[in-house]
Amino acid sequence: MKELEKKYNPAEFEERLYSEWDSKGYFAPKAKEGSEAFSIVMPPPNITGQLHMGHALDNTLQDILVRYKRMCGYETLWLPGTDHASIATEAKIVEAMRKEGISKEDLGREGFLERAWDWNNTYGGRICEQLKKLGSSCDWSKRRFTLDDGCSEAVKEVFVRLYNEGLIYRGTRIINWCPHCKTSISDAEVEYKDMDGHFWHIRYPVKDSDEFVYLATTRPETLLGDTAVAVNPKDERYAHLIGKTLILPLVNREIPVVADEYVEMDFGTGVVKITPAHDPNDFEVGMRHNLPLENMLTDDAKVTENYPKYAGMDRYEARKAIVKDLEEGGFLVRIEDIKHNVGTCYRCGTTIEPRASLQWFVSMKPLAKPAIDAVKDGDIRFIPDRFSKNYLHWMENIRDWCISRQLWWGHRIPAFYCDDCGELVVTKDSTAVCSKCGKEMRQDPDTLDTWFSSALWPFSTMGWPDENAPDLKRFYPTNTLVTGYDIITFWVSRMIFSGLAHTGEKPFTDVFIHGLVRDALGRKMSKSLGNGIDPLEVIKTYGADALRFTLATGNSPGNDMRISDERFEASRNFANKIWNAARFVMMNLDKDCDTDNIDVSTLAEEDKWVISLYNRLVGEVRDNIDRYELGIAVSKLYDFIWDVFCDWYIELVKPRLAEKDTKSNLAAQCTLTYVLSNTLKLLHPFMPFITEEIWLSLPHNGESIMISDYPEVKEELNFPSAERNMDIMLTAIRAIRNRRAEMNVPPKRLANVIIATAEKELFADKEPFFTRLASASGITVVDKCDDEGTVRIVTNACEIFLPLADIVDTEAERERLTKELANVENEIKRAEGKLGNAEFVAKAPEKVVNAEKEKLAKFKELADKLRASIESL
Repeated sequence: MKELEKKYNPAEFEERLYSEWDSKGYFAPKAKEGSEAFSIVMPPPNITGQLHMGHALDNTLQDILVRYKRMCGYETLWLPGTDHASIATEAKIVEAMRKEGISKEDLGREGFLERAWDWNNTYGGRICEQLKKLGSSCDWSKRRFTLDDGCSEAVKEVFVRLYNEGLIYRGTRIINWCPHCKTSISDAEVEYKDMDGHFWHIRYPVKDSDEFVYLATTRPETLLGDTAVAVNPKDERYAHLIGKTLILPLVNREIPVVADEYVEMDFGTGVVKITPAHDPNDFEVGMRHNLPLENMLTDDAKVTENYPKYAGMDRYEARKAIVKDLEEGGFLVRIEDIKHNVGTCYRCGTTIEPRASLQWFVSMKPLAKPAIDAVKDGDIRFIPDRFSKNYLHWMENIRDWCISRQLWWGHRIPAFYCDDCGELVVTKDSTAVCSKCGKEMRQDPDTLDTWFSSALWPFSTMGWPDENAPDLKRFYPTNTLVTGYDIITFWVSRMIFSGLAHTGEKPFTDVFIHGLVRDALGRKMSKSLGNGIDPLEVIKTYGADALRFTLATGNSPGNDMRISDERFEASRNFANKIWNAARFVMMNLDKDCDTDNIDVSTLAEEDKWVISLYNRLVGEVRDNIDRYELGIAVSKLYDFIWDVFCDWYIELVKPRLAEKDTKSNLAAQCTLTYVLSNTLKLLHPFMPFITEEIWLSLPHNGESIMISDYPEVKEELNFPSAERNMDIMLTAIRAIRNRRAEMNVPPKRLANVIIATAEKELFADKEPFFTRLASASGITVVDKCDDEGTVRIVTNACEIFLPLADIVDTEAERERLTKELANVENEIKRAEGKLGNAEFVAKAPEKVVNAEKEKLAKFKELADKLRASIESL
């Protein structure tokens, strides 16, 4: 045994232990005969990322599950990796280049990509090193990257397969365009926010008539792109206008009035302006009526050259100018203030612009159905189940997925065009020659949505499309996905349909959803609020175990959690309590006790009690972890270690530890060692570092706690009678302590304890416990007792009597109570005087008068109690 340092200082051993675990290969899967496989793929953090509390929570929960399963004998793989994060990474590199006065175009595509790879090589692995400080027990030898050769091969394979099956197509559709990122984004990447806005009510003149058509819009600048106005074919108010022509204000373009069921007759005026190039619903109307697409904005949301007066104006600048011109031209009727939902880019927060664009899409309906069935049939389950509703709502209402991005960093779309004859080829090859005219073909300049490669993560990282890859055969499908509820639509849904479509199997069985980490006030952590907490700073100050314990404690699947420095400090105090208890145990060990087995024939009742409670704890903790109730499991461990083991059992056995070379002393030593060693195993998945450091200092079998066997329930260690008997005694001791505290009796003032009970044998040999832990001078066990001159305490199994003369200085107490009664009687007079004043009662607010009445009632009640106490003395 090695001696523990006097002071708990995690900085002295956390990095050392992690390095030892890694170098000894403990994180790699270890095949055991007959062992089952258990696998988790890490949600890959962005290479732009710096470890934040969301990462810390997500990876702590994964590590708890992985360490638990490893100790339960599973062949365990936790596969780590990072995501190339096309939009975020490209934006970061472009910004760095801008400060140098360089643009993407200055470098060209190849030059930019060279710079991007340099950036990835410098910073891409930073977050992995930070995850190691957290204690993440991933198999780092299998670390993957969404742009590595294997993942890139899988991406091309999937694209070509889906294209050949007719499930990937290129076409002009309305997409979500971010003018800041200058790329399309998918529906899942649009965040909707409530914003103040307006309805601009405008009138359009009917050609060759004095009549006007009245409508309203929230985006008057898109008037430039109107190619029709629509009414409902059943709306009798406008039947005479269907097929007629309107003159588009300011533009003077002639546009038709079309009839379409899309228009709601009872919404507004029942007339809708149709801008097919800038609204998804209008696009559908335009398709049905063969309307032209009039794109009136550039990539950066400025008005195109087609409208000279407004050309080059930003969309909001153009809005002001157009509204002014509409007003001056007599077309603006009124402006109405509203609140409405506005779509914004999830990356930069810019308001997105719906825009008709030639892009690549995945046809989603055929892919969505099996993914819907997998969840409905229970093949894949969400924990908690309520999140399956979010998933199903999204999948059942899914639209085709726009997968092309106007970026350079990422998986380039494997499509090639012949500029001479227009031939299109989709191939996994890096170059292509036109089969029709023999010319070298040009590759599509766009890249794929980052989530396209992330959707393949559970199987592309295992070696797919090689179906004989060892990891794929052994560890796919994976068991559990741990992730936040905020990316169910982004990522979880896409992994499910991709896994089913390309491997024929679900990618995972359980989706364990956690909430967001919020500050002490419940606010989301953000740079703007300045309320972010850096997990690396927490580790530096309190240790990784304290951070992990805080994130696990109170964690409930799917629910947000609040953290603060006070909670980290409390977690460190818990670690300190364990450390000090372990040091005490080791200072009292002079025998080499077995930590795997214990001789129950030698045990005292208090030994059986703590072992029985420990044995029950084993079953409950295992059950809680298996149900993903990690917060409940760790709370039970906390209560057992702090309350049962440290505050009670250690105190109960101290006298026996002083009796050297006795059977009782040996039994106490072995119980302490057995319970502490095995409780550390139970706690290890949650707090790996401190449990390893202490376990290695105790008598132990094996090299490391992390590859030892997780404790199992043993029927022979159940002692229900010992539990009951000790519970009765400890309840009595607690009750005595509480009553003495209420009466301010100092611990040094001893009192004889009289216990009246029908089960006298329970207390026959318990006097030492009462003298040490309840300030008793002795105990007397009787059938009945007269309570005169005593303080009576009632528990569920006995009545306890403390002679007043033993615990109270009668004269001093009478004097104290008399003084207190005099003060209370003065307060009663004051309150009665106030309430007897008719002017006060009439003029004071009702709330103030009622408060005074409540005070008077409380003072009278207190006076009665004080008089009764004086009389009893």
